[in-house]
Amino acid sequence: MTSASDLASLAALLADETRAAICLALLDGRAWSAGELAAHAGVAPSTATEHLHRLIGGGLLVERRQGRHRYVQLAGPSVAHLIEDLSARTEPRPSPARGLRAVTANAALRRGRTCYDHLAGRLGVAVTDAMTRAELLDQTNGFALTKAGLAWLTDTLGVSPEELRPGKRPLARGCLDWTERRQHLAGLAGAKLCETFLGNGWVARIGAGRAVRLTSNGKAALRQLLDLPEDE
Repeated sequence: MTSASDLASLAALLADETRAAICLALLDGRAWSAGELAAHAGVAPSTATEHLHRLIGGGLLVERRQGRHRYVQLAGPSVAHLIEDLSARTEPRPSPARGLRAVTANAALRRGRTCYDHLAGRLGVAVTDAMTRAELLDQTNGFALTKAGLAWLTDTLGVSPEELRPGKRPLARGCLDWTERRQHLAGLAGAKLCETFLGNGWVARIGAGRAVRLTSNGKAALRQLLDLPEDE
């Protein structure tokens, strides 16, 4: 059973703006170097390294080595869920004008982004709602794929049934969206959906960050498959 001190220690890891910025950046699911994270957080490389050691020691991040290079990632989907869920529970504050580029980037994230390995933002919520309307997803008591939803993923989208066998990670799970304040689909099904959409060219990444957009081919495909509204 988790003790109060264990919970306090975990909370303390995120009670620092630099460490919080690092964790938010890693929600894109990629592996980042210490130097990249230092530049992103606006701190010295030595400072970033110190924070990374704490996050790794606390179990929120893991280190990956490739030759002489070292990278860090979130420790897994459950950590991504924790970060996204905490973000959704914060009260949004008016942000000062930071220039056109920053405003445009923020708007793109709200329209569509990846949350670790699944779709989030208005796009993620819209796809989740469309799957629910089509009775592919049941949100009556939590999140569950219906038989029709499982067949849709395997027969229509071509996802291997073996890849949808739940283990430590659930097949379908709701993830509270920090911008929409509503649930989007996560879990194995959410991950495979995002992977398929990206692989088919229905969704494309915008730059090197988390933001994604629905392509013209994606709009046509999802209109046919899910009756997704034209303006999504």
